[in-house]
Amino acid sequence: MKNTTAGSRLGRFAVAAGRGAVAGLAGTGVMLVTERVEQAITRRPGSDQAGRKLLKLLGREPRDGQVPAAWNYLARFGTGALLGAGQGIWVVAGLRGPVAAAAHTVLRLGADRALGTADDDRTPRGDQPVLEKAVGLAHRTVVASVTGLLLDRALRPLQVRQS
Repeated sequence: MKNTTAGSRLGRFAVAAGRGAVAGLAGTGVMLVTERVEQAITRRPGSDQAGRKLLKLLGREPRDGQVPAAWNYLARFGTGALLGAGQGIWVVAGLRGPVAAAAHTVLRLGADRALGTADDDRTPRGDQPVLEKAVGLAHRTVVASVTGLLLDRALRPLQVRQS
């Protein structure tokens, strides 16, 4: 006899991951827009670090100023989709709202750091200026919050029956 309850739950998680990936793409898009606005106000230059890390992980050694924008977008949107898929699963499992957004933000910071370590970037984060850290945290919070808002509206938590 086939367990349709387990199958339907698995299907819900798969749908949640797919919707989460789409929401993560949208959250990343909003973050990029807010980043451009912030850079216009603060005159802070853009960064190609995401694309540089992706290229290095793929075995290519980009030179300074030689990272095509497409690689930067691929790295940013790819991370957004991957972590958004995870957040979609969290939403159907019951982790929603500000707690889920905070968890996503921390996970995003950890993922960025892990990618830096994988690419041999051993720069201590304590060396970054405080404003730079705050801006980075704000942008990652935008991604997580927008992703979470979209998912909280698009997905319902699983109803777990008590035996």
